[in-house]
Amino acid sequence: MKRSDPRSARSARGFTLIELLLALALLTMLVTALLTFVFSMGEIWGRGGDKRLFEQHVNAVTRHVESLLRRAAWPRGAAGVEEPFAVEEVRTTAGAKADLVGFDLLDGDRLLEWPEFPLPEVRCHLAQEGERGLVLYWQSHLEEDAERQPPPRAVVISPFVAKLACAYYDAAGRSWRTEPALRKNSNGEWLLPDRLILTFKHGGFETTRELTLPAGGGGLPAF
Repeated sequence: MKRSDPRSARSARGFTLIELLLALALLTMLVTALLTFVFSMGEIWGRGGDKRLFEQHVNAVTRHVESLLRRAAWPRGAAGVEEPFAVEEVRTTAGAKADLVGFDLLDGDRLLEWPEFPLPEVRCHLAQEGERGLVLYWQSHLEEDAERQPPPRAVVISPFVAKLACAYYDAAGRSWRTEPALRKNSNGEWLLPDRLILTFKHGGFETTRELTLPAGGGGLPAF
């Protein structure tokens, strides 16, 4: 009579209780390790989400303001003027007056919301206003009441811009000087900065971006 193989008999019986318990313990350890990894990665991703969104906002705002400066054109009746940028007094939404860097946009901009249809030849001014952030004041030269100097409209470009500083290049000393506001020369005339420095703040995040005022601007003079 042929003797049966004990191993085949064992396989026929299936797994023992001890083997099942060991398999269950190993499976539990693997699932626990996997869940720990997933939750830890989710926590890391969540903590970095705010930072990524902040950086995306900073980059988008920086690119748009750079685009505004590149498209700056000489204002109307500005024959003989060397630059499309100028420091001008503007009445702000708070009712006060402020000296701001101004420039013209021949075709306006997508941020400017018009009551009817878009008008060209828009005069713009950049300002930082406390908790409001970076503000763009604007008004078209073609508006009917433009000559009466009404308060310009205002649009907030970014609520996270906490500071707007000015950087001046000293050609003699070959060095840069950063000022918290616009400065004047010895004759009391306003000096245009070579760069504008935006400081963005949100929660525990803070970063700066430097924007160069293009020499000569990107538009054509209006003769």
